[in-house]
Amino acid sequence: MGEVSKVTFRERARYWFDNTMSKGTASLIGWLAIVSAALMVVVTGLTLWLAPNEPEGVDHAGELLWISLMHALSPGKVASDEGSITYVAIMFAMSLGGLFIVSMLVGLLSNGLKQKVDRLRRGRSRIVERGHTVILGWSDQVFTIISELVKAQASQKHSVIAILAERDKLEMEEDIRERLGDLGRTRVVCRTGRPTEPRDLALMNLSTARSVVVLSPDRDDPDAHVIKILLALAKREGVRPPVVAALTSSRNIAAAHLAGGEDVHLVDSDDTASRLIVQSSRQSGMSVVCMDLLNFDGGEIYLRTPKKLLGVTYGDALHAYETASVIGLRRPSGIVLNPPLDTVINDGDQVIIIADDDSHVRLAAGRPALEEAAIVTAEKAPTQPERTLLLNWNGRAEQIIRYLDGYVAPGSVLEVATDHPSAGTNLTGLRNLTVNVKDCDTTDRFALESLGVGLFQHVIVLSDDRFDPHHADTRTLMTLLQLRDMQKTLGEHYSIVSEMHDENNRALAEVTEADDIVISDTVIGLLLAQLAENRHLADVFGYLFDSRGSEIYPRPASDYVKTGVEVSFSTVVESARLRGETAIGYRDNLGRNDPPHYGIVLNPDKTRPIVLGESDSVIVLAER
Repeated sequence: MGEVSKVTFRERARYWFDNTMSKGTASLIGWLAIVSAALMVVVTGLTLWLAPNEPEGVDHAGELLWISLMHALSPGKVASDEGSITYVAIMFAMSLGGLFIVSMLVGLLSNGLKQKVDRLRRGRSRIVERGHTVILGWSDQVFTIISELVKAQASQKHSVIAILAERDKLEMEEDIRERLGDLGRTRVVCRTGRPTEPRDLALMNLSTARSVVVLSPDRDDPDAHVIKILLALAKREGVRPPVVAALTSSRNIAAAHLAGGEDVHLVDSDDTASRLIVQSSRQSGMSVVCMDLLNFDGGEIYLRTPKKLLGVTYGDALHAYETASVIGLRRPSGIVLNPPLDTVINDGDQVIIIADDDSHVRLAAGRPALEEAAIVTAEKAPTQPERTLLLNWNGRAEQIIRYLDGYVAPGSVLEVATDHPSAGTNLTGLRNLTVNVKDCDTTDRFALESLGVGLFQHVIVLSDDRFDPHHADTRTLMTLLQLRDMQKTLGEHYSIVSEMHDENNRALAEVTEADDIVISDTVIGLLLAQLAENRHLADVFGYLFDSRGSEIYPRPASDYVKTGVEVSFSTVVESARLRGETAIGYRDNLGRNDPPHYGIVLNPDKTRPIVLGESDSVIVLAER
């Protein structure tokens, strides 16, 4: 080993000086103050030595120090100096030094202030709110979530939504203002940081938060990012608010549950969108019904514990509310929608209802007046093999086909038409569907005509994942326009369900008069907002999107009541009850292309008379 060299005094002094200077603006100003004081002392000493008794009227060193300070801070004072050449020269030197000192001070203060402003601009101060909703991450879903939370919290005086994302604070605020406009009483607070870093999470004051929403980012392997955020949330100390997170793949659900723990509810984005696409393809208007139930406009789902209904059967409870529609029960054993009519409501059960507002829910005074002569008894039609056409292919296509296989009758056929290289892979084990794959450019009119689209009952148009979302939506619009023109030209009839990414394209897609347009990002955003506000509804929505048990079906109105006859909606509810179903609304076919509800009316006034036509539908919860 060589001899360790001895550290010199000069090296120690320089090391200490460097460390002092690196402490920031305050340290630099301190050194500047020391240099200024030293310069003032030297100038005062020189004046007392070389120009004693100057300037006139100055008797001691304290006054000279003050004069030196004034020359340092205001170098222009040298113009008014009078006295000997020596005194004026000393004061001129002091003014030059002062000019340097003031310039340095202004520069330091300006730089320090700029750093503080930049820090505030980046959003690095800790939030001091209580009862706020925290959103971690950024994607297009954030606009849907904020919009819905604003509606849900409209009655609160001081509601706050706090966002932490790896984006510039001002950019986030500007994007929110441009997309959403006035947010009423709700205030949005943005912070720049990494949601995976505990230090940045501390900015959000999570211990006092009402709930936390973790978004799936628009990047490669988004689920890994979400799971890392869940790990960071689980490792932090203190009170843990409920967490809702979105994942894109079912394969990562188990890992996310392990990472997040019991306080986390996970939303499987691909699974939810796939189920909704399949259900919408079979029941026109299904996507609109689900969107109406998920958003905070109009009918919403609530849980009630009315003591007056204890011991009453579910069938009798269907007529129990004047301003709400009963749809099921929340029991200690779990959620059940449209249970058997003889199910007795026990202590510990909660009634699940659809109502426009929780504060306006009222029990009916008695049994409603029914137009029994208008009730129709119709036999349920047996299921028949179906032909479905699937245009385009993406990562969730396999899942969609497997869910569709669980719905259709044996002997049904699915034709997949696309030029996607992965089309038709991994489809072993199907029970009811026979799948055929054809090479086809789905935007080409002649290629579509060669498919014989009129032979199919249902057409599903998926978003092609080989293109960016904007371009994929453009191609979907092209396909929809071609299909609609073919229907008008050839007089063909089949339902069309399309998948899109951007909610802004819905208005363009309405020109094509597609039966259902599923905006997957919007659906997931609505679901996350609902669960952030009402986490206890997670099982209810999970049941609605599940193929097991009762589901939402728009069915011909003529199967329930006489068409063209004025009836109350209570009569429709009774007719559905006799079939073992729960009626929750109806669809006016004349308004099927009119946004935002497209003819869907949920939880109508039970006493107000309505007239249903041959083309209208009754929306029910029923077994398949």
